[in-house]
Amino acid sequence: MNDNGLGRFLRARRGRVRPDEVGLAAAGRRRVTGLRREEVALLAGISAEYYLRLEQGRDRNPSPAVLDALARVLLLDDQATAYLHGLATPGPRRRARRSRPEAVPGGILQLMAGEWSATPIVVLDRYLRVLAANPLAEALSPVYTVGTDTISAAFLDADLRALYVNRDEMTVRAVAGLRALIGPDTEDPRVVRLVHDLSIRSEEFRGLWARYDVSAEAHGVSRLNHPVVGRLDLGYDRLAVPGTGGQLLVVHHASPGSESAAKLTRLYETVAAEPT
Repeated sequence: MNDNGLGRFLRARRGRVRPDEVGLAAAGRRRVTGLRREEVALLAGISAEYYLRLEQGRDRNPSPAVLDALARVLLLDDQATAYLHGLATPGPRRRARRSRPEAVPGGILQLMAGEWSATPIVVLDRYLRVLAANPLAEALSPVYTVGTDTISAAFLDADLRALYVNRDEMTVRAVAGLRALIGPDTEDPRVVRLVHDLSIRSEEFRGLWARYDVSAEAHGVSRLNHPVVGRLDLGYDRLAVPGTGGQLLVVHHASPGSESAAKLTRLYETVAAEPT
């Protein structure tokens, strides 16, 4: 497969940089959105012909210094810069693996069912599919059901649009987070299937994926209009589970003493009172 992920990334990101952001005059009509190839090359200190070869995939071995210069011109943060370096120095191509259940460490499952039962906890794999969720997390959102592909649900499940007040913000973060999790391994068969399917079914996803945002935010806020307890403003933290090949432990929490904390306690009491 003649994949040119590096070229696509460079084109997408230069299209998002305004000339004035990098000290260039924006006078006159511009035929391109963002920076021209020649402008990127000039600011990065490389020839226009060499930069063209990079975008076209005819040169795939730029030096770290060149990559750092391009990252500076394209205003990339540390995560996006690391992603750029990964695209230029990819590892071995991932082969399709036999489908087999991915196990969540037993100790984490015990904590979710015991000491952590009053806190909504979810475990996701590196593709953001739900591997485990405690009952309070399941009561919090239908997306937290074992086996749910949270990325697909975010774009295709109409019920989530009504549930999440900041749904648009969260979809942007989700797509950027998926890119960060998979890194430059865009030929992973599961990633290819996911992106292909969602690109066909969701114009919104297609547009966000084409932005090439890369951001593995470890913290954030979910704002929900919950059908049982009403408005909830919950922070969340995403923690890597060591030794699992990319699993994430997602912990939701409310500010102590807040109205959301009281409502979350009420939701937990409702869940605990249900027959098992």
